[in-house]
Amino acid sequence: MNRKFDVLVIGGGNAALCAAISARRAGASVLVLEGAPKFYRGGNTRHTRNMRCAHDAATEILTGPYTEEEFWDDLLRLTGGQTDEELAKFMIKESKDILNWIVEQGVRWQPSLGGTLSLGRTNSFFLGGGRAMLNALYLTAEKLGVEIAYDAEVIDLEIEDGMFLSAKLKQPIDGASEIRASALVAAAGGFEANIEWLKEYWGEAADNFLIRGTPYNRGSILKMLLAKGVQDIGDPTQCHAVAIDARAPKFDGGIITRHDSVVFGIVVNKHAERFYDEGEDIWPKRYAIWGRLVAAQPDQIAYIIFDSTVVTSFMPTLFPPIAGASIAELAGKLELDPAALEKTITEFNAAVQPGTFDHTILDDCRTAGISPPKTHWARKIETPPYLAYPVRPGITFTYLGTRVNKQSRMVMKDGKPSANMFAAGEIMAGNVLGKGYAAGIGMTIGSVFGRVAGREAAKNARN
Repeated sequence: MNRKFDVLVIGGGNAALCAAISARRAGASVLVLEGAPKFYRGGNTRHTRNMRCAHDAATEILTGPYTEEEFWDDLLRLTGGQTDEELAKFMIKESKDILNWIVEQGVRWQPSLGGTLSLGRTNSFFLGGGRAMLNALYLTAEKLGVEIAYDAEVIDLEIEDGMFLSAKLKQPIDGASEIRASALVAAAGGFEANIEWLKEYWGEAADNFLIRGTPYNRGSILKMLLAKGVQDIGDPTQCHAVAIDARAPKFDGGIITRHDSVVFGIVVNKHAERFYDEGEDIWPKRYAIWGRLVAAQPDQIAYIIFDSTVVTSFMPTLFPPIAGASIAELAGKLELDPAALEKTITEFNAAVQPGTFDHTILDDCRTAGISPPKTHWARKIETPPYLAYPVRPGITFTYLGTRVNKQSRMVMKDGKPSANMFAAGEIMAGNVLGKGYAAGIGMTIGSVFGRVAGREAAKNARN
């Protein structure tokens, strides 16, 4: 560990592993420093299921084409234009090749999934989920000769005039407390698990946030880089945040705490009032707005309410729904005002218009005469038992990050590219995601920019 490596990768998830493999395949000596213990390696990748990539035709695992143009249109709509167009289009173009490249690294896909996800055409699903994908990447990296250290927390970075020199470790590894390398790839995630940092932007409300992913993404590497001259990008209050079960653990609840039932019912706050259109768009494109919406509600709590006719319409979650034989009984169990909830549901039911329900398209089942409207998939809530899920904001990752160029090279505050520092994954996701989220795009960012960062870091080290 006392020798100088060509490429040092800080992080241990999808982006870090893609960078390490890419750099090693380009001939570089590579060390990966994963701050978590081995069992918890991989950051948020452990909880993922799929990746969104452009492709021109149906395949064995995808039901149809998803063109670069359609991907770009989706990204433009979900971010409201808050994206670096050049970088985003570069990522989308590169994503076409990632579908095959990632298989070459040992990752396996499974046939497309149907049901309420509506992702069979756009997203490829990992056989065995994110942990299986991660294990495959680690196995490939190790076979190639990438060195990996766990419990390897970095407490300082030596950077001079935009050039990385060394990383200081909290605890020595094989007698070394400092790691030197010719190039650095930072792939250590965002700061979502750092509640105190979140409170700088969200105030006391952040105490009520749940963290869907790893407790190890505390943003220490991001904070060091920004303090040492790297240019930041992204709104610190923007993040991938979804509505997750309020009964979930504070950290690491993962995918099984997420609720896909919003479009099949209504969502009310602690005053039993609706506050947003539950039928705005197809779920995989709009599910990630609900974390921020709930975060803006009193006490950061909300309730998804539906009836017994739709219980088999969405993916079940870890926690069972709370049930009541009447609206009043349900309200009592949720500690809501029964009269207020009955009024909200009565008004909603009266506003529902006739239509043909189809959850796979923007159907014509809507409301009229109430605010907020429900523009699609609106059906009366009238068949007992009545059911509800309590939900809180569940943050997956934050969007404040390091600015990069198309080489994944970090850009310094003076506008000049760093001499030898690169970034990939959630730590630079804000370049592409100014706001909003679509299913599988975090893995796209990690794989594409990880591969690029590793390749460019290796090239940089050789020079």
